Amino acid sequence: MYPDSLKNLIEAFKCLPSVGEKTAERFAFSVFDFDEDQIALLKDSLEDVRTKVHPCSRCNVLTEEDLCSICQDEKRDSKVLCVVEDVKSVFLFEKIGMFKGKYHVLNGLISPLDGINPEDIGIDKLLDRIQNEHFDEIIFAFKPSIEGETTALYIKKILDGFSLKITKLANGVPIGADMEYIDSLTLERALNDRKEVS
Repeated sequence: MYPDSLKNLIEAFKCLPSVGEKTAERFAFSVFDFDEDQIALLKDSLEDVRTKVHPCSRCNVLTEEDLCSICQDEKRDSKVLCVVEDVKSVFLFEKIGMFKGKYHVLNGLISPLDGINPEDIGIDKLLDRIQNEHFDEIIFAFKPSIEGETTALYIKKILDGFSLKITKLANGVPIGADMEYIDSLTLERALNDRKEVS
């Protein structure tokens, strides 16, 4: 029914999370209302994100430079490290603006049922940082789930020989919730009321 170019655009939009047929069609038809500058911006932005953005060489936060702006910021507390499961969690914390330490992004959480083992999530890189940068506190900011608990306990066991305070977010974050869907007040309270990992 649609010309091939329009069909292809609809299929491209359907690749986005939570975008079904109707929404993809709406997005595709809205492109007809774009002027040349808007089309160029969309095209260039997609290409730039694909070619310029990559993980920070130190913490894995997305950046266009070797080190991200958080790692470069000397005003941040370099004694506190917040360990998260994905980059979206960092941006969520940065939006609420109350955490002033450093971050480390893992490549997900340990999940043996899904075939994701400790060596698959980049724990070695985290351990290298902890040994070389001399943190006082490590905060685990994982979603409250079996995978989150397993990952926290696994890393804590490895760190038992270190003189570190190891904490996790308080239980204001509901079990099974994805970090990106938690409101900022709940996340702020969970960060403030973090508990030591036992």
